[in-house]
Amino acid sequence: MIALTRFITAAKTSWIVLVAGIAATVALFVAAGYQTADAAPPVGLPESAESVQAAALLEQFADDESTSGLLVFGRESGDLSDDDLAAITERTTELADLALDGFVPPPTVSDDGTTALVVVPLEIEDRVSVQAERADEIRTIAADGLPDGIIVWFTGAEGFAVDIAAVFEGANFVLLSITALVVALLLIITYRSPVLWIVPLAVVGVADFIAGIAARLVAESLDITLDGSVTGILSVLVFGAGTNYALLLIARYRDELRLHLDRREAMAIALRGAGPAIIASGSTVALALATLLFGELSGNRSLGLAGAVGIVVAMAYALLVLPAALVVFGRWIFWPIVPKYGSPDAISRSPWGKLGRAVSKKPVLVAIVGFVVLGAMATGLTTLNVGLSQNDRFIVKPEAVLGQERLAEAFSAGSSAPATVVVPAGDVDEVLDGLLDVDGVDDAVPGPANDDIAQINVVLDADPESERAFEIVAELRLALDDLGDGTGLVGGIDAEGLDLRDAQQRDQSLVIPLILVLVFIVLVVLLRALLAPVLLLIAVVASYFSAVGIGSIIFATVFGFPGVDTTVLLFSFLFLVALGVDYSIFLVTRAKEEVPLLGTSEGMIRALAATGGVITSAGILLAAVFAVLGVLPLIALTQIGVIVCIGVLIDTLLVRTVIVPALTFIAKDRFWWPRRPELTDAEAAARGANGQAERMPDEATERMPEPAPAA
Repeated sequence: MIALTRFITAAKTSWIVLVAGIAATVALFVAAGYQTADAAPPVGLPESAESVQAAALLEQFADDESTSGLLVFGRESGDLSDDDLAAITERTTELADLALDGFVPPPTVSDDGTTALVVVPLEIEDRVSVQAERADEIRTIAADGLPDGIIVWFTGAEGFAVDIAAVFEGANFVLLSITALVVALLLIITYRSPVLWIVPLAVVGVADFIAGIAARLVAESLDITLDGSVTGILSVLVFGAGTNYALLLIARYRDELRLHLDRREAMAIALRGAGPAIIASGSTVALALATLLFGELSGNRSLGLAGAVGIVVAMAYALLVLPAALVVFGRWIFWPIVPKYGSPDAISRSPWGKLGRAVSKKPVLVAIVGFVVLGAMATGLTTLNVGLSQNDRFIVKPEAVLGQERLAEAFSAGSSAPATVVVPAGDVDEVLDGLLDVDGVDDAVPGPANDDIAQINVVLDADPESERAFEIVAELRLALDDLGDGTGLVGGIDAEGLDLRDAQQRDQSLVIPLILVLVFIVLVVLLRALLAPVLLLIAVVASYFSAVGIGSIIFATVFGFPGVDTTVLLFSFLFLVALGVDYSIFLVTRAKEEVPLLGTSEGMIRALAATGGVITSAGILLAAVFAVLGVLPLIALTQIGVIVCIGVLIDTLLVRTVIVPALTFIAKDRFWWPRRPELTDAEAAARGANGQAERMPDEATERMPEPAPAA
């Protein structure tokens, strides 16, 4: 470790590290190139899902390369006239050139005469850009030549796919621009320097760029698709975590510059001091993200893979490139507040140290009050509603949602996406009668059949992918167990949505315990203790429940969201536990350094004094970075951003600042159990009585600088 840090920071070799980092970045870019995500998000269900099995059987009746878009025509008020319907029918002829097999069926008119529906058969296209171009062409042809006052909406499976993709069109540019602006602003405020912030921001920006390329290459090798939502979250992760690592390293570097005249020696010592905490932190986050690879859903696996690769890249740039880049410049880079050699110990005057000493006087009371506050914030969980319908996933309703709502008003709510039931050919009549008896079924119509199987299209009286639609699908599946030979399967969008929800719950039940186990193992290895990791995990999990509770209240009262998306709880838990425990790692590893000289209690006070400012800055920065996800009009990403933002602030300002120190003061030397600290609290008190505790934050004497060679 010493040899490596010297190589990174030495005058002759730091340039080698910096040039090698730049060369590797350029080489990877030239070899792999940079590509934006142009793949539609995959469904991601395993082959064992009933909806997937039904879809496989239905391929016998239809081209498996086909999909459809729905065009909905209507006026704001009033019925469609004969001239209106004639013009709409003419549009179907013009659309034939874009349709699969060159034919578009004539429009279907609702019973109330207000709405006409045109189904446009289309070839499946995985590239988002091609989907969007085709959708624009369909919209143009459909609207051309219509009588005044007629509105047309493009919806259905293809319409929703295009609108979801549009959410992420230019998302990387928007996210990166706003994220970079937020990070730059907070770095300037933190360092109060017009120059210093440029170096960490540039290094983290390059790390984000390379992380995107590396994640794509690894994903392609494993046949995993990265869509726009994954690459957007990846950028937020890399910027958030990478900047946190930079803040921790630079803060330690600034402290060491006061003790060492040679800036390279100061950086080497800072790297040896902050490096283990950064490695432990990055390893915790990367391993936690990697647990998603054990999930059933391919979307979860793609996020886990991309996120883990991104964190490793961010950690590498923070530990290798950033130190080499910083030591190239002199102390002046901190201008106007330049840390001078031999200057007074700022740590001893830190307000965070004073807070720690106040907590140490009544730690039991502080811990109880802290957990009561967390519990009060978690009461919002009682009103938590999990699950969003297809129409409720956007903050600003796109065209597909508006068209779907118009369909629901004029036709049966589920007419645009009927459930498809697959049964043995000889059971059709019996199954038809049984399905019509199921509550929530509006209609059941026989579809294509062969000698072995038959398809039945079932229209549900519920919005697509709503909770009611899922209930009806579940009842259909139960009914099919007693109809015919009991082998009937239910497929379609609603069945697929139900299977996705169930798979997400299974992934959640598997991944959350894995995350806790892995984080616990990393903490045990880092701290060489058992009790401390347990206490840290309890605190960070409590902050997660508090964040979700507050988030639930905000979503209902401020945003008016009907519920939270099924992916939100798992991803929020992952980010909050993995990233939230980072701050406890930064604090406790510093305390571990101080214990041999000061004992557990005084060591924790000094650690809080030393890391309080930088951790608070890092927490506020990370919270702001995740809040940037709210710029995208997709409710799931907004909810993840809000919950993680709240959770990080709770963890930074309450858990790490008050609760963790209080638990340490209560446990005292048992905090490190079963390891015995080198200096116990009793020995530290004895030294203090003899006037030997020169590093205690409340002593008038300052920590004297160590001799160091001249620059």
